[in-house]
Amino acid sequence: MTVNFQYVDIDASEWLSEHAKEKLDKLANKYEFLISAEVFFKEDKNEPVDSKICNIRLSLPGPQIFASSNQKNYEMAVKKTISDLEVQLKKRKETYKTF
Repeated sequence: MTVNFQYVDIDASEWLSEHAKEKLDKLANKYEFLISAEVFFKEDKNEPVDSKICNIRLSLPGPQIFASSNQKNYEMAVKKTISDLEVQLKKRKETYKTF
């Protein structure tokens, strides 16, 4: 699975990219129908506490899947976003089983 990272108005972080890639690789091993992922890291300057934002869009057969989360740090945002994606992927996998 190919993964593209975009850092919106923040400095790029090699460590953060590797961390997110590890988590996404685990998903790709579990759900072999994943094609690619786009990961966006942003910071909400107006939010005092949960200002770190992680958006992930997954490409797979059928409609794309998207999840986003705001947390106090990027590691927690990645974890929450991946968790939300996994719920959606489980549902999608069930629909594939019916065909």
